[in-house]
Amino acid sequence: MILLIGIFSNTFCQDSVNTQQKIPFFEPSPVYNKQRVQIAGYTTLGLYAGTMAGLYQLWYSGYDMNHFHFFNDNGEWLLMDKTGHTFSSYIAGKQGYNVCRWAGMDNKKATLIGGNLGWIFLVSVEALDGFSSAWGFSWGDIAANTLGSSVFIGQQLLWQEQRIEFKFSFHQSKYAHYRKDLLGENYIQQLFKDYNGQTLWLSANINSFIKKPKVIPAWLNIAVGIGADGMTGAFDNATEYKNNPIPNFKRYRQIYIAPDIDLTKIKTKSKALKLFFEVTRFIKFPLPALEINSKGQWLFHPIYF
Repeated sequence: MILLIGIFSNTFCQDSVNTQQKIPFFEPSPVYNKQRVQIAGYTTLGLYAGTMAGLYQLWYSGYDMNHFHFFNDNGEWLLMDKTGHTFSSYIAGKQGYNVCRWAGMDNKKATLIGGNLGWIFLVSVEALDGFSSAWGFSWGDIAANTLGSSVFIGQQLLWQEQRIEFKFSFHQSKYAHYRKDLLGENYIQQLFKDYNGQTLWLSANINSFIKKPKVIPAWLNIAVGIGADGMTGAFDNATEYKNNPIPNFKRYRQIYIAPDIDLTKIKTKSKALKLFFEVTRFIKFPLPALEINSKGQWLFHPIYF
């Protein structure tokens, strides 16, 4: 992150021009703005430090730190932890891009610098894993991080927009009750830890591909989700926890197909609504969904979170 600030402050100084013109603070600068670049850099560093401290308390504080080591966790949680890495890298890259554009960088520079922020951040998280006695440095996680960043960067360079976005939804599952140590003791912890309740979506904006707004509403998306269920352990399910028996749940994968709404495509003059739509665009809108799972079932959910 310190290197990133250096890049922000120096690499593009040759593009800097007089930007004394009044620009509303929350609007992107039309030209490179050195002051905004510095604000973005130091704010990013502060957020990075705070996030790392929070993650340490949430994930690592209960375990000893050890020598650096590798760990193959590709079989854990039916790969749902990998979808989390992909989503996080994508979202962080998108926000990094938005900050760079706010500072006045052009599309290509903002994409290559901001779009890689998620990858840089998650590599440092992976380094912490490498020193933790409970985990280890995972090449599978690195691959998932790279996928998330690549999906954002590739689309932005090709189309200068995100026609297909990663989104996230969550519902509390019944399994956290049996393994609070692994799946979380409350809603916030479960949001991060209980993979049974997480669904990662690829949401495609139909109109951005066919360009016929009178035929397909600009805000209508079609989404495909990935989930998993029945997990009370990483590789295998536990049979008991603290001398309390755990039922024999079947672990299985899920695929969902559902409509979605891109709120940012809804026209409004309200700046507050526009900001709300932008901030929450990574959340899958709760709508009916069709589930196809590895147990051979086809299930319809009237409303799925």
